[in-house]
Order: sequence, then C-alpha cells, then structure tokens
Amino acid sequence: MFKRSSGILLHVSSLPSIGGIGDFGPAAYAFVDFLNKAKQRYWQILPLNPTDAVYGNGPYSSLSAFALNTLLISPELLVKDGFLIKNDLDCLSTSRWEDRIDYFQVIEDKSILLEQAFERFEKTKVEEHQFVEFCKEHNFWLDAYADFMVAKKCFRLMIWSDWPQDLRSAQPQRLSALRSEFARDIVRIKFFQYLAFKQWFLLRGYCQSRGVEIVGDIPIYVNEDSADVWSNPRVFKLDENLKPVFVAGVPPDYFSKTGQRWGNPVYDWQYNKATNYQWWTQRIKHNLHLFDVIRIDHFRGLMEYWEIPAAEKTAINGRWVPGPGEDFLSHLRVVYPDLPIIAEDLGLITPDVGIAMKKFDLPGMKILLFAFGEDLTHIYLPENFTEPCVVYTGTHDNNTTRGWFRRDATAQEQEFLVRYTHKNITEDNVAGELIRIALKSPAVIAIIPMQDILNLDENSRMNTPGTVLGNWEWRLQKEDLTQALADQLAQITVQSQR
Repeated sequence: MFKRSSGILLHVSSLPSIGGIGDFGPAAYAFVDFLNKAKQRYWQILPLNPTDAVYGNGPYSSLSAFALNTLLISPELLVKDGFLIKNDLDCLSTSRWEDRIDYFQVIEDKSILLEQAFERFEKTKVEEHQFVEFCKEHNFWLDAYADFMVAKKCFRLMIWSDWPQDLRSAQPQRLSALRSEFARDIVRIKFFQYLAFKQWFLLRGYCQSRGVEIVGDIPIYVNEDSADVWSNPRVFKLDENLKPVFVAGVPPDYFSKTGQRWGNPVYDWQYNKATNYQWWTQRIKHNLHLFDVIRIDHFRGLMEYWEIPAAEKTAINGRWVPGPGEDFLSHLRVVYPDLPIIAEDLGLITPDVGIAMKKFDLPGMKILLFAFGEDLTHIYLPENFTEPCVVYTGTHDNNTTRGWFRRDATAQEQEFLVRYTHKNITEDNVAGELIRIALKSPAVIAIIPMQDILNLDENSRMNTPGTVLGNWEWRLQKEDLTQALADQLAQITVQSQR
C-alpha cells in the first residue's frame, strides 16, 4: 500500500503556536501548507495522548491510550468557535518561552483558558448537541477515563491500585456515587476531550485536502497507573489486589548490565485471544480513525516479550515469553485488509519478527545515524535494504544529525562517512548529506526530523533516553518555514523520485 514518498517528523507540541506549546491551531495548518509546498506526503508525529509532569511530560507515558492531550487545544480556535473571546488570550505571555516549552507555565495558562471555555459552554450551550453525540460515539473509553481522572483528583493523584477496594475494583455502586458527587467535573473532562478531538479532526481533514497523510505512534505498552488498566484489568497480568504480576522491559545487553525495567504491566495474551483481541482491536481502530498510518513502538513485543517479575528491581531475572504473534496480525488483517502499520524493529531482532513483517507487508525502520561503522555490511546502509522499509536520518530519541557529528560520532564513523560519500563532511553539511542519502535510498518512505532539515545542533534534540529533565521541549520557530526551504526540499524530493 505504501508508495515511494517522503515526509517530516515533527511533533505537534513543537509547532510555533501562541500558547507556549504547539497545538492544533493556525501554526499546524501553516505547517501542513509547508509540507504541501515541499512535496512531502507524510507528517509523522509522536503520541497525542495526555502527558504528565510526573513522567517528564513525555508523550510515551500517559494516563490514557485513547484520550488526547488537552494542552494541544488551540486557544485561537476556541475564540473562533465562540468558547473564548479574544481578550481571554491576554494571559498568554509567549515571550517567556519562544525557544522551549515551559510546561509548568503552559499547564497553568491552558487550565485557566479551558475552564473559561467550559463556563461559557455551560452558559450558552453552544455545540451541546455535537458534544452529546461525541460522548455517545466515544463512550467505550471516555466514561472510564472521566471516572478515572475524577477519582485520581479525589485521592490526590494516588495510583489507582491503592484506592479503596470498592473503587479500585470499579464496583457499580461506588462508581454511581462518584458520578453523582462529581457530575460537573466529569462533564468538564469529557468536554475538554470533545474540544481536542474536534480540533484534531478538522486539522486532519485539512491534511487530506492538501495531500498530506499523518503517521501516528502507538507505544506497545500502557502505564500501570492509567484508565486503561483500571477499567480493563483482565487485559493485563494482575494479581488479586490488581497489582502487576509481571512488568515489561528488555534483558541485559552490551549497553546495560541490568537491562531495562520499564515497569509497564504486560498483557494477558491468552485472555486477549479468548476475547478476540477486543481491547487491542478497539485501540487500533481508534488510532486508525485518528491517523492514516500507525507506527507500533517495540513491535518485537508482539512476537516475543521480556517478562520481569514485578518484585524484581532490575530486568536481569526476566524471561522471554511468546507474544500473540501472527495470530494477532492475522486478526487485524481481517479487520483492516490494508494494515497501514510501520513496525519499529530497531535493536536486536529475531528471525520470527522479520518473517511476520514480510508475511504481512509491514515495513521496518532504518536509522542512518547507526549505519556508519567499519564497512559496507551494516543493514542500515541503503545498499543493504532488502525489504520495504522506512529510512530516517534519526528519530526523536536520537541526537540531531549535526549534534551527532559534533558530539557522538566516533572518529571512525566520521572517517567512514567521508569515504562513503566521497565528500569532505563537516558539521555544516552532514545533515544535508544524510538527507540526500535517505531520500535517494531504495526505502519506500524517507522521514526526516525537522531539526535535520534546519541543520540544528544538539541543543534542539527532542529526547535523550534515560534522562528526566529538558526533554520534549524543543520548538520550531515561525520564521523557519520559508518558501526557500520548501523549494529546496521539493527539488531534492523530485530528484529522488519521491
């Protein structure tokens, strides 16, 4: 289903919107116009789920796998739709965070504006019918999410498995009392989701009108402390107290003697199969409603996953356990014949993963920053691409290409890059060279991070795995999206027959 094409990786939060963080408003529409002028087919983003300061504001740790991040709601569009008036936006002091996202300030400002929008909704009843219809359409996740968020507030953000037993196990009588006592709060939470989904679908419609498709991102696991686990405990391996029996991670390797203990509860795939993968099917359907293509993070976990006893402090004493594998993918293929999925297959991949990807026509990923070793045998070098794939210069978890060359690349890697390109590679031209290599490669899709297109250094890196502070804060500047840059990107795209 994939045709030779290219796109740009830029998360919505990085857009130069007026509210201190990128959103679904005018800056997003301007970026879509830029993609169109630059002849780019894809806009790849990171997960749109709610973020939390407890998890460093990262989009890969969320209280819900279905809800949208209300920080991405556009204040300007709220004014346009009559939920705010222009003067309400005076509280936004954008000069304080032009280059980086100040999450503390953004959360404070957006909370004020959203509360004002809700109060105006209560008074005017504008779009009440649309709101009611939205709640009906999304009730399979929205009701539980609203209940969960209200209960979290009641118990001062305590993890749900430590709530009183009747609420922890979602007893109907206790839930009924909760909904009665906090009826307005529940409506407010649902209303904010209505606003977010409305704005997103309008933006997605504009993308479609401009020939731009959106690549979304699904982390394979969800947070233990989430509405998903609380409302669907049988989907996961939990004990009688609804605590995880096992958690996810990866085993020890060259980079870590103790492995990685991620802490997410693992799935009870036997139960999921018995229910015809109902929860997962809903999740995939929901995401394909939001996006044109989805990337499944840690795709290997569907074939085989590292299961760690929850009591263990490290990943050392885990074990490999078979995942749902081809049975699950066959089920998805019946529901979605095209199966527009990109498999994140980075790292050590076993043969069964490659076999499944080939059988179901799922392209994997190649990262050029990892390709320049001692010789021409590395699987990430274009001449070694043997299956349909998506090539990146780097991802959100890597340094920028310029930053990599300046700070991370070994002398050997730098020398090999010079020999490979037959050019004098410097920090000034390295990003451009890798972009050309990616676009001219045999990969079916080439995705370039916006930071590389702008030739930015390590100060513009999106995320450094294993660190807590300073991540997910980078922002594009409005003046960066020039016609000259679009023309330059369009030219090499055409030359590369994308």
